[in-house]
Order: sequence, then structure tokens, then C-alpha cells
Amino acid sequence: MGQLRRGGALAAVLGLLLAAVVSAPATAGADTPDRYRNPVSAGFADTFADPVVVRGDDGFWYAYGTTDPLREGEKRFHRVPTARSADLVDWTYLGDAFGPDQRPPYATADAGFWAPDVRRVGDRWVMYVTVTDTTVSPDGGDFAIGAATAPTPTGPWTFADQPVVAPRPGGGGGWLWTIDPSEFTDVDGKHYLYYGSYYGGISVTELSADGLRAVGAPTLVAIDNKFEGSYVLRHDGWYYLFASTANCCAGPATGYSVQVGRATSPRGPFVDRDGIPLTASRAGGTPVLAQNGNHWIGTGHNGFLTDLSGQDWIVYHAIDRADPYLDEPFGINERPMLIDRLDWIDGWPRVNAGAGPSDGDRPAPVTTARLDARFDSPTLSGWTGSGAWQVADGHLAGTGTLTSRTVTGGDLRAEADLRLTGAPAAGLTVGRIEVRLDAAAGRLVAREAGGATVSAPLPAAFDPTDRHNLAVEVRGRQLVAELSPARLGDQLAVVSLRLTRPTVGRLTVTATGGAAEFDNVSVARLHRPAPRAVPEPRVGGVLPAYSDEFADGLDPAWRWVRQDPAATVSGGALRWPVQAADLTGTGNTAGVLLRDAPTGDYVVETKVTLDLGEETVRNYQQAGLIAYVDDDRFARLAQVAIWNTRQVEYGYELPFAGQPVYGGNIVGTPATTTWLRLAHRVDPTTGEHEFRAGSSRDGTSWTWGGVWTFPADATPRIGLVAHGGAQPPATAVFDYVRFHG
Repeated sequence: MGQLRRGGALAAVLGLLLAAVVSAPATAGADTPDRYRNPVSAGFADTFADPVVVRGDDGFWYAYGTTDPLREGEKRFHRVPTARSADLVDWTYLGDAFGPDQRPPYATADAGFWAPDVRRVGDRWVMYVTVTDTTVSPDGGDFAIGAATAPTPTGPWTFADQPVVAPRPGGGGGWLWTIDPSEFTDVDGKHYLYYGSYYGGISVTELSADGLRAVGAPTLVAIDNKFEGSYVLRHDGWYYLFASTANCCAGPATGYSVQVGRATSPRGPFVDRDGIPLTASRAGGTPVLAQNGNHWIGTGHNGFLTDLSGQDWIVYHAIDRADPYLDEPFGINERPMLIDRLDWIDGWPRVNAGAGPSDGDRPAPVTTARLDARFDSPTLSGWTGSGAWQVADGHLAGTGTLTSRTVTGGDLRAEADLRLTGAPAAGLTVGRIEVRLDAAAGRLVAREAGGATVSAPLPAAFDPTDRHNLAVEVRGRQLVAELSPARLGDQLAVVSLRLTRPTVGRLTVTATGGAAEFDNVSVARLHRPAPRAVPEPRVGGVLPAYSDEFADGLDPAWRWVRQDPAATVSGGALRWPVQAADLTGTGNTAGVLLRDAPTGDYVVETKVTLDLGEETVRNYQQAGLIAYVDDDRFARLAQVAIWNTRQVEYGYELPFAGQPVYGGNIVGTPATTTWLRLAHRVDPTTGEHEFRAGSSRDGTSWTWGGVWTFPADATPRIGLVAHGGAQPPATAVFDYVRFHG
């Protein structure tokens, strides 16, 4: 979300009857970087929040960001800044999508445009944006989802006269946060829009065929007070809802992160890896991306893309904890654009196989290939075929067959953008396999010569004269082909075929019985998937000298900060009534029960029972573990009531610019009894103390979240807390505190 402030030239035409060699594919392989380093937006922007990326018809990649200044000291807000890249690594700022006086008729003069989402809908591009101020209310806060259309990813953009989703009154007053739009097109051709945030939750509504109007009744897919910044894609038949949690913009204490649930329908219900719905009061959510102890924090609000090798990538913003603000402290948070590998392991997405955001040199996305035809030149040397073909307006058009001289084989990904302008069928052939868009039959068809044929239906309203992307992947003997509007994880049709022999041969484009257009034709070596997730923190044997089972009173090693006489030990447990007190900010009134921690690496665990009920508002009762230096520098891991939700929050406070700053990261889902862990590691380079948070509902299956850090010269102690509000009465019961080597 945005921060809460108001505030080709024509190519020559060549008509040929092909019977011999005619052009070389355009390739830029020699110029493609093989490594990259985050943030990828550094070349043109200091901040570029809420980013999304699409691949244009010209083969370039286009990125869009939220309304903010781009550079430190600039002070000028850009109205959806737009950048272009040939390789997803080096980006050039192109300008803003909207001029200073360009706005929809329902927007106020000072409205900003947050969190753009750009999609191909039919024969044009549609940008969905949050319009931050509308004329519905003079009091502000009346967010709406707007839409603008354009013939190309660079515009010109024209706003629709009416909002896609109008401002929505909140049941408790004010206006629901109708922000952070994200479009999705399903296999039946229906368009959906996801939108919403903490006040009101995330909803999905069906859209009209042109994508510009919400139709029918919306469905709540993620509970309020936990999620925003949604993005949905379809993978292996599942629908995955990515959503960001916690505060986007708490400067050096920002714990924003991405969690996911999956469903069998675009309307949900979305559940996490443990089967817990994202709509439950004890809200589910499986972590996808969280800060890992390097200098990136606040890793969230993601987009998605696939490179030419078939590798998926997540694009998102983050904050450098050493430089959290664009200019003055507590102003605009500096949130540049990052990109990292998105791996699928056991059916669930993980960034860098679970390692989190990268801050060193990494293998770059594959954006050119051995065969990579962009048709920017009127010549066709390197191809041979029969039929009538020509290159015009940056694409290949014609009928018949056209075969590359480049031999391909093994595990590969072949793709092309195609449009049927008269042919009833067109597609790609590699060696013995053919995948064709058969508009006459209304099917996507895959066939192996001498083998099987499979097909899948196209949407009933499918228009073959619109441009679509056809991608074919072969891994070993398995072929998967998909047709999509623009390569963004929303397929219109998918087919899978078991092959009888390995694939080898040349790629051929084919248009049967009429003309078709092809562009961005490529064949690349298929990416190698991550075989397994990175290891979770190791838990060794119990360290008795540091542990306490609460069997015989309170161990003498414990020390109090602001002792609470209501905390007692009996029946093998520490019982602590939740205090009407807190630790955040300057009002440090809560008690903290502390003990010294071992040196080096360790894991500390507790089991805490706290009955906070469900659905009702009990702000902000909580109990759990704390890593504590002093009242203004601590990391608190607790099960907590946040309005109607129950969450495991990993809060963090530190002094910055003369005052304490607090933020939080969200871990797993609590139960009435929740197990909590802090895994401590000393960074061998910096000497910093890193604490990673974990939680469990059964003490066996663990969900690991983000990392908060302490300076090398600090001496964090470990303790317990139970505070946040005394009404209604609640008592936290701690069964033990165990340190593991």
C-alpha cells in the first residue's frame, strides 16, 4: 500500500514467399547480465514502492510504482512512475503514467495513485490504481479503485469515468480501506479484482468483460486487521493468494512481510499450509517472504513475473534498515524495488527456497535466449519455411510454416506471443511435439508425433484476435503448455502431456488455413527448480542451567524489571494475569521477567496458554517471549489480540532520531496454547545478535518468521511478558522456559 498520507517506429515491410533461409533472430545474449544485486531500482530511484512488472509487446519489461518522490531531496510526487528494462536488472525511468492535472472525474485535485496493477485485458492494457481521495466525502479517507486504459504499457493512459470499486462506508464509521487492487483472469475467461486492507479485509469481485466495472457481490477472502497488498496467481491447478502483513511504513522497525494461502477457486476459501483459513479470527497464513537479518526489512507488497527459462520471480519493496527514510526521519519511508527467485517446494512458494531477501550478487533472471526472435529487423535470415510471411510493426505475420535453424533439445521452455488474424489455428512445434491454439475447435491442443494428443477448452468468450502468450515447457518426458493474457500466472488454458521420448529438433511457428501474428519467440533452457527448502534453525539439547520448568517455585536466576506481585508459580507453571500496561513508546509500565542467556547460538522456547477467545475486540492483550536490552530496545514474540484477530506478532522497538520506534512482523497462527521460539545467532561478520521467531500450535510443526537484530555490543537477556490490557481478565500460563544449544 502507499503510505497513509493525503496528499516503435514502423519496421520496413518485407513480403516473401519462403523456400529458403530468410533472417537471424534478434538476440542480446552477449549483453545480458548473469548477476544482479538488490535493489534493482537503484539506478533510477531511491524509493519505488508497491511495484509490479509486466513484459510488453516489444519484449521490454515495464515496472510501475506508487505515488512518491523518486529521489532523496526531490520533494516532487510522481503519479505512478514507470520504468523500462531489457533484462530486469538495469532500469530506466520513462516518466509518469499520469500528468499533473490528469485524474478521473471522481478524484479530488490532490488525490494520489497508490499500488498500481497493470494487466492485459482484451486488446488493451488496463491499470488499476488506488485513488486516495474522492469527491464522495469532504473528510478524506474515501479510497476507491480506479482504472485507466492504454494501447501500450507506456500509455497514453486514459482514466475510466467511474471507479471500478467505489468508496465503501465502514460499519464502525469512516470508509473501508478500498486500496491495493490486483486483477486476475481465470481459465473460464472471467476477470476478478482483489482489493482491500486492514480496515475491511481483502475482498474479490468479478469484473465486467472489459475489466472496468465490478459486477455481482464481493466475497471476503482474507480477514481485516491482518492482510493487504493482495496478488493472486494460479499454479498447478491451485489459486494462491499472496498478501502482506503488519505495518508497511514504520521506518527502522518495519516488519512488513508476505504470507500466502491457496484455494481451489478464485473466490476461496484460501487456507494456509496447516489448513487454517485466511478469514479465521485466528488467521492463517504461510510465510513466503520475511526479513532474514541482512539489511533488508519490511519486505512486502509483491508482484510476480516469469523469466524466459520458466523461473518465477517475486518483485517487492523493502527498507534498508540503515537508511529507512527518504529524507527526514519519520517522513516518507524509503522503499526501493527488489526482485528475488520464487521457488515452489511441496506445493508452496518460498523466496530463495526460504532464505528470504537477497543483498549480495545473485544469478540474474533469464531475459534472452539462444533462440530469441523479437522481429525488430525486416530480415528473417536464420529461418526457413514455406508460405507467405512478412515482418511489420515489430512482429512476424503470415501463413504457413517457418522454422528456425537453431536446434534445441532437452529440458526447455519455448514461448511466443501470438494473435490469430484469419487462421483458425496457429502454434509452435519443437521437434516431434506440437502445441497449437485451435480457435475453430475452441481448444488448446498438444500432440506428440506418433504419440498421444491432449487438449483443454478455451474460455467461451475467447477472442483469438487478441494477443496472447503461449508457453511450452518440457522437463524430461513431461510437457506442460499454457495460454495466458500476459505471462502473469493467470492461465486461460493448460495442457499436460507425457512424452514417449526426449525432445530435440528445431522450433517452427505455424499458421494453418489463414494468417497469424507471432512475436517474442524464444527457446531457453528450462530452469532447475530448487530441490528443497533451506534448513530451519537447528534445535539442540536442553541447557538445564538456563532453563526453568517452574516445578519448585521461580528459579533464582530470574530478575524483574517492575515486578508484578500477581505473577506466581504453582502446579508446575508460571501464572501471570495480563497487566493493564505496555512497553511500547515512552509509557514503559509493564513488568518484564528476565534471565541471562547463554553465549553463542541457542534457541529458547516457551509454551504459553492464554485464552483470548475469538472474534471479539480485546486490544492488545498478549503474552510470550522477549529478547530485551532495555525498555527502548527489545524484540517481543507474543500471541496477541489485534482487534477481532488473534495473531503471533514479533514486535520490535529501538531508539531512532531521539525517540523509540516500534513495528512488528507476523509469524504463525496462535491457538489457545501456543509454543514460541526465538533462535539466536551471532552474525560472524558484524557480530550482531540475530533473533528469528517461530511459533507452533502443537509443539511439533513450526512456522518460522522474520529476524530482528541487536547491535554487537548489546547484551540481550531473555524473558517473559504478559500485558496489554486487564479487561476482560485473562491469565497467561507458562509451562516452562527451555534453552537449547
